[in-house]
Amino acid sequence: MCEQCGNRTATVHFTEIVQGEKNEFHLCETCAKEKGYAAYQFMTGAFSVNQLLSGLMNLDPAVKQRAGSSQTRCESCGLTFSQFSQIGRFGCAHCYEAFAPGLNPMLKKIQSSNQHVGKVPKRQGGTIAYRRELTRLRQELQTRIQQEQFEEAARLRDQIRELETRVME
Repeated sequence: MCEQCGNRTATVHFTEIVQGEKNEFHLCETCAKEKGYAAYQFMTGAFSVNQLLSGLMNLDPAVKQRAGSSQTRCESCGLTFSQFSQIGRFGCAHCYEAFAPGLNPMLKKIQSSNQHVGKVPKRQGGTIAYRRELTRLRQELQTRIQQEQFEEAARLRDQIRELETRVME
């Protein structure tokens, strides 16, 4: 039931976090409209993920500057950076290269990294983490050998052997 009026079924549910304190609200459509909650306003209009992303990009004017100008154009499909920032999606695969200078800062802002590393299933997480660490250590071992840092290479070799026995168990 609606937390505000107590008469109608709550159909608008959202969470608000203010200064680290979490509050959940469950309201009917009428009460949500009366309160003027932005969350409800987004849900009633034609709001897409593309609009969300383009809104996030427009928060930082430096992103547009790094991309060249708002008229930087993809040679393949003709999409301009200005159009991309409005619709929030590329016209073709070549847009990644055309708008590359502005993408890294935008990606870091939106998802805190510009490199996708994927997700690891919980059941396989331990094994995969060991394998990634083994790969990293082997690469570092090769670097140390090339740099003729043999003591460090021997230490890394021992670490690799220890990890390999854990993976086999």
